This record gives sequence, C-alpha cells and structure tokens, in this order.
Amino acid sequence: MSSSPQLEDFDDAELVTLTDEAGRGLPCYIERELELDSQTYLLLLPVNAPIEIFAWDEDDDITELVSIEEEEEIGRIFADAHAVLAEQNLTLKRTAFTMSAIGELPPLDPTEVVTIEIDDQDDSLEPEEFQILARFYNEEQEYAICTPVDPLLFFGKADDQGIVSLLSEEEAEQLQPMLEDMLLDEI
Repeated sequence: MSSSPQLEDFDDAELVTLTDEAGRGLPCYIERELELDSQTYLLLLPVNAPIEIFAWDEDDDITELVSIEEEEEIGRIFADAHAVLAEQNLTLKRTAFTMSAIGELPPLDPTEVVTIEIDDQDDSLEPEEFQILARFYNEEQEYAICTPVDPLLFFGKADDQGIVSLLSEEEAEQLQPMLEDMLLDEI
C-alpha cells in the first residue's frame, strides 16, 4: 500500500487525504500552493481537529504533561478517550500523522489552556499551547485529551500525477524555512 494518496482532479481540488504507512488517512484542506523549480508544494490543514493525548506525570512535587505516542499505549486507552469525547459530541479517530476529532469543538476557554514544551526536529524544546478538551483515568493514570490552540499545518508536495506526500526529513530541513516564509506570509 502506498503512503502517497491520489489527489482527485488536482487542478480544482481543495481537499487531499494524506495516508501514513499503516494505511490510515488524514483529510486535509489545501491552504496554499507554491510552484518552485517545477515542483508543487502544499500547505495542508487537517479538516478535523487534531488531538493529542497526554499523561499527567507527578514527580517531586512537579506536575507535567507527557505526550502519549506509543501505539500500544494509545491502543490501550483509546476506547476510554473515545467515550469521554463522545460525551461532548466529538468522535475520536485514529488518523494518519495525528489523531483527530470530528465535531464542533467547545469554545476556547483560557482556563483550560496549557503550555507544553515539545521536542522539535532539532531536539530543542518548542512551547506549544493546547486546549484541554477532557480528562479521564485509565488504570489509575490520569490523561488529558487536548487540541492545539494554533492550527496544525503539514508541508507536502504534489507530483505531475497529482500524488501528494509529506516532505521527507531531508526536504523539510532544506525547504521548510523558505516554504514557511512564502506560504505562511500569505495567510
């Protein structure tokens, strides 16, 4: 199975579905397109709200949120997270590159916003703000279901046949700063 989805009718399309190696899809809006050296680059925004699950970790009187990224742990807690979000009329999905929630998010509540330092590609810590949507327990561990306050954007590229894929790590290192300037400048 290919990790590059086919973009139907690329000239008129506003949506594309990114697919990961596990075959999961992530529908995205094409926010911006940029033609550079006969290559089409895309700024993609997920259609549904991106979701991150964090575990509350209390150590030496310091409380912090730790991102849950292991597939095994996500699989173990997914049913509980799904049920908790369903109480808010949100449907949690295991999608490519991020989990997502289908439905209308509650209004932004500043008292439910947390800042979390997340490892960046170059192993530096970048602070990101998340809105806590819900909390739940699984096996005496408290978890928080969050969505980023700022939009989650992906940089991709499309070939001549309309196949869209995320930039490789090498391409991202070389092109992302320039693409960010050009594509985000227009927003």
